[in-house]
Amino acid sequence: MTQIIQCIPNFSEGRNPGVIRSLVTAAQSVPGVILADYSSDASHNRTVITLLGGPEGIKTAVLALAKCARNQINMNLHQGEHPRIGAVDVIPFVPIKGITMEECVNLSKEVGKEISSELQIPVYLYEESAADTSRRNLADVRRGQYEGLAKKMAQWPPDYGNIPHPTAGAVAVGARRPLIAFNVNLSTSDISIAKKIAKKVRESSGGLKYCKAIGIMLKEKNSAQVSMNLTHYETTSIYTAVELIKSEAAKHGVAIVDTELIGIAPAKALLDCAIQYLQLKDFDYRQVLENHIGG
Repeated sequence: MTQIIQCIPNFSEGRNPGVIRSLVTAAQSVPGVILADYSSDASHNRTVITLLGGPEGIKTAVLALAKCARNQINMNLHQGEHPRIGAVDVIPFVPIKGITMEECVNLSKEVGKEISSELQIPVYLYEESAADTSRRNLADVRRGQYEGLAKKMAQWPPDYGNIPHPTAGAVAVGARRPLIAFNVNLSTSDISIAKKIAKKVRESSGGLKYCKAIGIMLKEKNSAQVSMNLTHYETTSIYTAVELIKSEAAKHGVAIVDTELIGIAPAKALLDCAIQYLQLKDFDYRQVLENHIGG
């Protein structure tokens, strides 16, 4: 049976076209690995790459990307809205077809060990790969960000490696379920409004289950944004999150201008939005034409 893993490495560079091109070239360098998507954002100062392939190909591609990021991104010069601890900030492995979560966990540990030993970048294992529950949450791993990394590592040692790389920092590596990265742009430049809405939306402050959210400022658009990760889209859908943001925004006299899907998402996640928006009664997924077409 064919094994397919989705890997979505995030890099702390979204402004330098040359570095972004180098990362894309590295992602395309391994036969059998598909570069499914990539996107860059200047305000976040971040590039997200989505790869699809088998375990060995994905491992080879990720190590090439990590080396490229280490060589070309200097975290001492990095500024951006998105939380980060390193040049290659996070490397998640998602089982898609013919492969188990346990196998992805094992692969994440293999990759983590090689990144540490070959590139001298310390590695924190997170989500399903974490050694204990205190390390599962990526937000906890990133707390303190790159600027506080040396102090954090002294108190909270990484799983592999023991000192921050002088320019590349550290990286979080792990296996997880599919995640929806989704941003909502508001009709205001008041960042405090986005932060208040994010607090209402995210699970950690009493909001929607499996929703992580922060408020940030998009300087190039002069617009505030609510940036979200939906870690279990079948429990909390994109539609549910957007509707809550719309409601909270109205309380502050602002509206949603537009939204952004970062990377790729399962078809069901998008189809569920249509079902909820249209208030379809007794809908059956067999009513979708493409579900009857092979290939």
